[in-house]
Amino acid sequence: MNVLFFLTPKSEVAHLHEEWTLRQAIEKLERSGYSAIPLIDRQGRYIGTVTEGDILWTLKKRYNMNLKDAENVSILTVDRRMDVRPVSIDATMEDLVQTAMNQNFVPVTDDKKIFIGIVTRKDIIRFCYDAYVKNQKEEMCYETGRIAESHD
Repeated sequence: MNVLFFLTPKSEVAHLHEEWTLRQAIEKLERSGYSAIPLIDRQGRYIGTVTEGDILWTLKKRYNMNLKDAENVSILTVDRRMDVRPVSIDATMEDLVQTAMNQNFVPVTDDKKIFIGIVTRKDIIRFCYDAYVKNQKEEMCYETGRIAESHD
């Protein structure tokens, strides 16, 4: 199965830019309703993911929770506690599932490391569930067919 089958494209994904301030990142998180957002550089390459927790801890440790000061702080100075790994566009389904087990979403990059979108864990679980249900139905049909044959 191709990663593109699951991809939510960059144009539909809330993301941060490296030149943004901490305050802009906070506002983007608030508007998006997400708890984690990909961070990309000027060329569009994936840098990492910033979480609400990363921002809160940075505000607490460095700025005494002063949001006004956050207007002058680069988002790149925020320490990220989690390494949210991306996968390449040609990743296998196994790579995708393995990566998603520890992340809410999986950033996807092209061969030049340009961020092109995300795959959510929800979409992967839905795919696995649908495959499981299909497999169960096929097994039931097979077993029902075998039982019917043995009674004839």
